[in-house]
Amino acid sequence: MPRDLKIVLGILTVAVLVGLASLGGLHERMKGLSENSHADEEARREVLTAPISTPTDVTVQAPMYWFAGTNQLAPVNVSLALSADPAQRARQVLNALIADPTPQQRTLPASTTLLGFYVLSDGTAIADFSDALATEIPSGIASEQAAIDSIVDTLKANVPSLFRLKILIQGQEVDTLAGHIDLTGFFDLNPVPAQPAIPPLHSQNAPAASAAATAAIR
Repeated sequence: MPRDLKIVLGILTVAVLVGLASLGGLHERMKGLSENSHADEEARREVLTAPISTPTDVTVQAPMYWFAGTNQLAPVNVSLALSADPAQRARQVLNALIADPTPQQRTLPASTTLLGFYVLSDGTAIADFSDALATEIPSGIASEQAAIDSIVDTLKANVPSLFRLKILIQGQEVDTLAGHIDLTGFFDLNPVPAQPAIPPLHSQNAPAASAAATAAIR
């Protein structure tokens, strides 16, 4: 074999070995970054799902709407310490809805995180979930409907001051949950309390009241 060819082959061999070593190092670095990212996400989830305690907490039997052996939802009473504050109370029950069911009862993906819950002055509630709610839910309209119904029914049963619900995914409005259930609108919760009727201006007592007012002026 000519000397020049040997030199070229030697250089190519060294280059290949260096490349393989570099790829190995890159793989390890990417693996490390992935593990760190996963650890960071787990730590973030633990912080967000840590038990919420407020000074007004009272232990009650809170209905959680989970699967009841079939594809039908049914309330299961769970002993929970719930706040008098509507936003905190909603956080407490939704965290329990995600964390506490058995595998057979589960309606929401186990990795779902409630990122935030806000209540507007008109009783509109805004629930912000992690993208796991949309990306890890079993595909199909039935599973999506069950997930939404379990959220809505659990809030209805436990936070009566909320009138309607808006669901966000990762802080953003999305068109559907996972391709089927529309999330662009609102979901009805509890009815708005009826306003007291305004008495008519003229009534049977009007003449008497008019006479009394006239006498008072005199």
